[in-house]
Parts: sequence; C-alpha cells; structure tokens
Amino acid sequence: MPRYPQAVLVSCEIPWDDREQLLEEAFRSEVRHTLAAGFNHLYIFGTAGEGYAVDLARFRQIVSIFAEETRAPGVWPMVGVIALSTATVVERLTIAYEAGFRVFQISLPSWGALNDTEVLTFFRDVCGTFPDAQFLHYNLPRAKRILGGADYRRLIDAVPNLVATKNTGGGLARAADLMANAAELQHFFGEENFPHGCMFGECSLLSSVGVLAPQLVNDFFAAGRTRDLARLFTYQHEFMRFFGEVFAPISGERIDGTYDKAIVRLSGMEAMPLRLLSPYQGMSDAEFDACRRIFYERFADWISS
Repeated sequence: MPRYPQAVLVSCEIPWDDREQLLEEAFRSEVRHTLAAGFNHLYIFGTAGEGYAVDLARFRQIVSIFAEETRAPGVWPMVGVIALSTATVVERLTIAYEAGFRVFQISLPSWGALNDTEVLTFFRDVCGTFPDAQFLHYNLPRAKRILGGADYRRLIDAVPNLVATKNTGGGLARAADLMANAAELQHFFGEENFPHGCMFGECSLLSSVGVLAPQLVNDFFAAGRTRDLARLFTYQHEFMRFFGEVFAPISGERIDGTYDKAIVRLSGMEAMPLRLLSPYQGMSDAEFDACRRIFYERFADWISS
C-alpha cells in the first residue's frame, strides 16, 4: 500500500505582467478554474510553474495567495521547491510550512550530480526538518541524477515521510523498475508513461492537460485504476498526438512552462499571459495562434467531451 493516496495531480502556472510581477487576480482565477474542473490535488512551482526562477519575494507572495485559495475541505495543495542548496530548500519550505502547507515537492540540487551518500543526506536533512509533512520527489534529468527503484528502496526506510515521486519520462522500463522496487511510494507518471505504470499496480497521474480536457483525463485515470489496457493506450495515443501536432509550430527547444501556459489559455483562461520569467523564452502570440488553429481543427471534440 503506497504512503500517499492515488490521485490526478495538476500544476498551476504563474501569470506575469510585462514587469515580471504577479497578476494576482489572474492567478486566483486559474486556481479556482482548476478546482472547478474537478482537480483537488494541485501544486505550484514545478518546472511548468517556474519554481526554478522565482525569487524569495515572489515565492512568499504566491504561496500566501495559494494558501488562501486552497484552504478548503477536500483540497490537497502542494508547494514545490527547486533550488541549488539544502539551505535554500529548507528556507522556502519553512515559508510554505508556516503558511499551513504540509505536502511538498522537492528535486535534487542540480549544480553537481549527487552521489549515493549525498542523496541520502539531502533527503534526511530536508524531510527530517519537517517530520509531520509529506514529500514528493520530482525526479528529472535536469537534476543531473535520476533515481531508480534501487535508490528509492534505500530511502524508503531512512526517510519515512518521503511518500511519492513524480516521473514523467523513462517509459516502460522506468515505470516497471519503480513499481517493482519502490511500491511503498505513490508514483505520479505523465500521460506518456501512466499506462505502463498501471500494468504493474496502483500508481497516479500527473496530467499536463487536465484543465483543458478534464473529462478525458478523468476517463484516462479511471481506465488506469481498472487496468483497462485498451482504453488506456487509446487515450495515451490521443494525448501524444495532441502534444506532437498542436505544438508542431514551435521551433527550437523551450522549457516546460512555454507549453503549459498555452494549455491553460487554450482551456479558456484568456487572462493567462504566455510570458516566462527571464531569461526563458515563452510562446509568442503568433505561435500560440498557430497552435490554437491546429487544436480547433483536430481536437475540437476535447472541448465538448
């Protein structure tokens, strides 16, 4: 039995004005929009939410507003921290903890790849500082160290409040490894590898398109819970086709928030700017318009589903 409940987890992106200041009402509206779509496990400050780019003042402001908007029964909010040092991670977690949050998302410091001893030290020092909180580990290549099932196996007994992971890459091989060797943790997989995880037991979904297609995403998740493989892989194909076709006009490599902010705007949140914090390149209005045309030409049924 995993330490954390099975769920669909979605990110809330941060809207910035042309001076890179928070558009508070747009952010509040987005959080409410996400909750109204039926998603009660939501978080801020992953890669899509630009957790790597916010300074302390913005972090404090946004955490405070997020706390106000998610302080309700049946809502499980999560705050992410991406930083280069244990001290900075703990400093920001303390701000969120004092605001009332008890579930956090952390990634490994990325200035240099951590060895096995350093990985254990990081989790003990961070998670141990907040023993009554729960932690999800965001496992991604940008941290320069991808943890596998054997790594999590070493952490499970040493860090009792490590409860979940987020792994949106690695395909079948990584999903199988994590499910077989670290079943005590709730593994959140993306649209691409969620079906693979479901073949091995209970797992969860980190959805990039939740606010855009809530019914499809919930049907996808339900198919995973019942291990309806035909439906699972049919939906997987549809989601992968969406990512490949709708964003085909975007040239060059862009960071995640480029696409996630466009998805929020496609969902009807026209107040969501496409701007990212410096130095990252967001999507231009012309690029978005091209993506939107493809979406309505090929995926209009998502809106009515």
